[in-house]
Amino acid sequence: MFVIEIIVPFLIFGPRRCRQIACGAFVIFMLLIAATGNYCFFNLLTVALCVLLLDDELLRQVSPKRLSSWFPQTGRLTKPPLYRLIGVATLAFVIVLVSGLETSARLTRPDHLPDLLLQVLRWVSPLRTVNSYGLFAVMTTTRPEIIVEGSNDGVTWLPYEFKWKPGDLKRAPAFVAPHQPRLDWQMWFAALGHYQSNPWFVNFMVRLLQGSPEVLALLEKNPFPDRPPRRLRAVLFEYHFTDAVTRRRTGAWWRREQKGLYCPEISLRENKAVSR
Repeated sequence: MFVIEIIVPFLIFGPRRCRQIACGAFVIFMLLIAATGNYCFFNLLTVALCVLLLDDELLRQVSPKRLSSWFPQTGRLTKPPLYRLIGVATLAFVIVLVSGLETSARLTRPDHLPDLLLQVLRWVSPLRTVNSYGLFAVMTTTRPEIIVEGSNDGVTWLPYEFKWKPGDLKRAPAFVAPHQPRLDWQMWFAALGHYQSNPWFVNFMVRLLQGSPEVLALLEKNPFPDRPPRRLRAVLFEYHFTDAVTRRRTGAWWRREQKGLYCPEISLRENKAVSR
């Protein structure tokens, strides 16, 4: 991983053969990630970008005959005009400058940079082109999961099952890529914070209390198929994978520890959600 992410990118700026090696390394790396994790369509997007590292001649050779006409025969290269060289050099200078500033701000504290350079970062930040890559810039070391439970008497609580995220301890993790299940995806991020900072989560629970067919269709299992429960709550657990011995003995893929309530008990009164 470190070789491909730190060394191979410099091959992008090399000659034809170096770019082909970089493309192959990136594609293999993305396939390995896709085979070991669920990152939706992000790996496919990266593979699509790698095509830009291949020249028309190679693409024409490896493409089906009906598509080979898309990649014309390469002719003799001509020297580009001076204005194009100046434009490319200017753009490269700006990208290298801003990328270097962004890297410096990440390695040290941003307030250590001069005010003028910080202002440059603020100007280019909305463009989302040379700022930090933040999809998974910081990885968590634990796996908190929210379990939504319903009850009619406040004593017996039954859990709702999601289609993809962990819930039932005996359900094996499933491959979902390249699909991105938006609700399950957002539940993961919600578990890293509080329900007060995720107003959509409260709305989600209200829809469950109302028995919304559209929302229930996003779930794998509705423990109240006849009518919605009178009460709902959300409990926070920390999930861990079991070891191979435990999995063979019990069939459980997960073990979990209860951390407390994520969202207190709520119910509907006069078409409003009331927190208890």
